[in-house]
Amino acid sequence: MVGEFSFPCSALRVADFQSAVFVSALFLLTSTPFARAEDKSPTEADFYPITRFETPEGVVLEPGGFQFMPDGRMAVCSRRGEIWLIREPLSKQVKAHQFERFAHGLHEALGLAYRDGWLYVTQRCDVSRLRDTDGDGLADDFEVFNDGWEISGDYHEYAFGSKFDPKGNIWVVLCLTGSFDSNCRYRGWCVRITPEGKLLPTASGIRSPGGIGMNAAGDVFYTDNQGPWNGTCALKHLAPGKFVGHPAGNKWYELARDMLGPAPKEPMSGSRFMVEAGKIPEYEPPAILFPYDKMGKSASGVVCDTSGGKFGPFQGQMFVGDQSASTVMRCFLEKVEGHYQGACFPFLEGIGSGTLALELTADGSLFVGGTNRGWGSRGPLPFSIERVNWTGKVPFEILEVRAKPDGFELVFTEPVDAAKAGEIQSYTISTYTYIFQASYGSPEVDRTEPTITSAKVSADGKSVRLSIAGLQAGHVHELHAPGVRSSVGMPLLHNVVYYTLNYVPTE
Repeated sequence: MVGEFSFPCSALRVADFQSAVFVSALFLLTSTPFARAEDKSPTEADFYPITRFETPEGVVLEPGGFQFMPDGRMAVCSRRGEIWLIREPLSKQVKAHQFERFAHGLHEALGLAYRDGWLYVTQRCDVSRLRDTDGDGLADDFEVFNDGWEISGDYHEYAFGSKFDPKGNIWVVLCLTGSFDSNCRYRGWCVRITPEGKLLPTASGIRSPGGIGMNAAGDVFYTDNQGPWNGTCALKHLAPGKFVGHPAGNKWYELARDMLGPAPKEPMSGSRFMVEAGKIPEYEPPAILFPYDKMGKSASGVVCDTSGGKFGPFQGQMFVGDQSASTVMRCFLEKVEGHYQGACFPFLEGIGSGTLALELTADGSLFVGGTNRGWGSRGPLPFSIERVNWTGKVPFEILEVRAKPDGFELVFTEPVDAAKAGEIQSYTISTYTYIFQASYGSPEVDRTEPTITSAKVSADGKSVRLSIAGLQAGHVHELHAPGVRSSVGMPLLHNVVYYTLNYVPTE
């Protein structure tokens, strides 16, 4: 951010103005600056600058998904039902002439995957596959691969599709009709499409998804958005036979009974996530809750860093978009008592439109697609395609937060100043949760103020063990570390973390 100074020129005579300029210039040349450029606190752009692509004139290209192709081109599908191919998408600048339309006439495409010469696209009504058989750059062979769910004319019936999982399946999360009810078959469900094109009902409880992706182990996660039975936006783990919170789609268990058995018990409105998790064996609580407003309002695309360090120090971590805030968030996950849970961190703001689709390529390039149609966004553009790359400089960040029986272990990207990081006054912590209810959303409730009793810095200076009295299972633990400095005196680039502590580890 660059600050600007302005002067009321009408109040100055020209001679006075010239004199002032001379004196100011002399001061800058002869005196020690108050704050040298190298002394300024670093910004996100120092580590992860954003390159904005120029798109073809007159084309409304609202990205719904990306797929890096074997020939080095990047495929991007659009909410307007088109697929474009971008030549040399890793070049320093990407201009409009590098875009070529591959296909059109689709229905709100929100997912791409590639296999054996076919480009698979998840659209509102089906998973189709396309290919160019005559080499003219245009898709000429179209097949419906699976259309085993239903749609109506409702605006909200999004279908987000994943990449291929280790078994060759595409996972699809289906938004409820109106994002409230399930008037069409399998609305409110996650389904898998097998390599043979068969639909497998997989998990119920979906409300309004914003994206789907896999972690480094191949486990599948999706984002769901605040609304009924979702007090705030969340990252949720999907697994066969699980129920993830919204009961409207459970009527379709009658079609899946042979595979999944009877429908799970309906949760009690007004309860809490972890209270109901203790009552409903099939219920998988949110792995990460994104505090509303603090981390955005519309969680979206999901991608994992598997670049082997080419995107910085976050190998194996997940990145999640927020459409409303036009941001990318960072997520650290761990398994406790057999369930995923973890922390979310701010990562990058300033996306040109509302963040929706994410793709992280093997060379460490994060492609970000944005749209504001129908929702609005902090980013002012109606749509955007951008690329984020790491400069090679390591930001001073909280890298990981791991739950312990009596607190948390913080791992940093750089060694800390042991004196400052060892002071409990360098940290503050509070907790809260959300109401698990049929009505829309929830405020933060059941707030507590745990006490940090000690902060022990490791011998290598890369981690701090916080002992905390008053951990609250089932709560978000909001931790701020404004007093922590690196060993060379730098503040944290982002000094807040939100850990969803569903389960307190026993050892």
